[in-house]
Amino acid sequence: MKLDFAFVESLYKGMEESVRQAVDRTVEAVVAARRGGGRVVVVTGSGPNIHEGVTTLIAELIRAGIVQGISTSSAVVAHEMAGGLDKVHRVDGRKLGLREELLPKGGLFELTLMSPEAERIVRQEMSLDEDLLRRVREAPGEVIIKAAGNMGYPMGLRTERLAREVESLSRQHGLPFERVAGLGADPRTMIGAAAAAGAPALVSVPQLVGGGAVGMAIGDSIPLKQRSALMARMLEEAAVIIESGVALTQEIHDGPLETYTGHGIWAGWEGGRTYSLQGKTLVRIDLDPNLEKVWQIERSGGKVQQSIDKGLPKTKTFKVPFRMEMSGFARLESSIPIVADLGVVWPVMAWRAAEALGVRLEVLSYPQESPPGRQMREWIVENVGVLDRQRMIARLKEISG
Repeated sequence: MKLDFAFVESLYKGMEESVRQAVDRTVEAVVAARRGGGRVVVVTGSGPNIHEGVTTLIAELIRAGIVQGISTSSAVVAHEMAGGLDKVHRVDGRKLGLREELLPKGGLFELTLMSPEAERIVRQEMSLDEDLLRRVREAPGEVIIKAAGNMGYPMGLRTERLAREVESLSRQHGLPFERVAGLGADPRTMIGAAAAAGAPALVSVPQLVGGGAVGMAIGDSIPLKQRSALMARMLEEAAVIIESGVALTQEIHDGPLETYTGHGIWAGWEGGRTYSLQGKTLVRIDLDPNLEKVWQIERSGGKVQQSIDKGLPKTKTFKVPFRMEMSGFARLESSIPIVADLGVVWPVMAWRAAEALGVRLEVLSYPQESPPGRQMREWIVENVGVLDRQRMIARLKEISG
């Protein structure tokens, strides 16, 4: 994919001054961490991270050695097992005679428009309803790009079935589902890039819900205590943590084993392994202006910490709809709020960090509504493939010795 650095530079110049300064501080923190041997970890949600091509960009940052670990949602893992983004042909499923109670609102049914290679892989694993394929292809409808797998036939169904096998393999080898799936995933997905680099890729406990059978299989692949401990270890080793379009992060960055905000006090009291956010740079990319408002309130006199110390209701105190993740984030001395579109922020951060570190990127993302963004989404559909089951099994045998 040809990279449009001039366009990314125009995105940077078009940012509001406060956003540009926050991005600059983040890039400086990332560069300083990497030059000093520190690690950068990214915590992503699904939704815009998939659609804006950010997950594909993060995979590239893992390959380039700028990012050393990821936490994501079970929904993202499900989408990456199917390639990230794909094209589907949407038709009225009711006119095909499909049971309306099994169809989503509006009665739509989707057919995944597979590449020859993807279709070959799928046909090796499951028999397809040829009559249904023919009827959907002949039916009037529209073709759109969306998060891969999901409700599309047969890719969504294939992912559901494959999840059960990955879970079984995970339990046999004592590995997280994400690690096993990553062994067969395309290296341009986050789980695939992490597996290739030997970097951790984990779904956090609050993000286990989603992705249908994938989320349940991830949850059952290893115990929750083990998952929490692995998350804590990854965050403990990070110098910079970047949160991108994700909710419930208080249970991620200062979860049950973190001591600086207090939640891990009893785990440490009982002799368990804990970690601390103290001294770490915590960045949050979020469109909610209240995030920065609460952050500024804390900077102007420590009122968030004072409210917590006195047990006061923060929503009433600050007159904002106080989200739980604002608490630990605002109180952390080195936190950086970036209140902006993550589709704009990520290519700018990646470009500037790579330039400063002398790293050559082969992939960039762009805002999905822009001309380069539309081209990028087509590129992902055409070039990021589905999980290869045979490759997954072969590589699992290799690492198992």
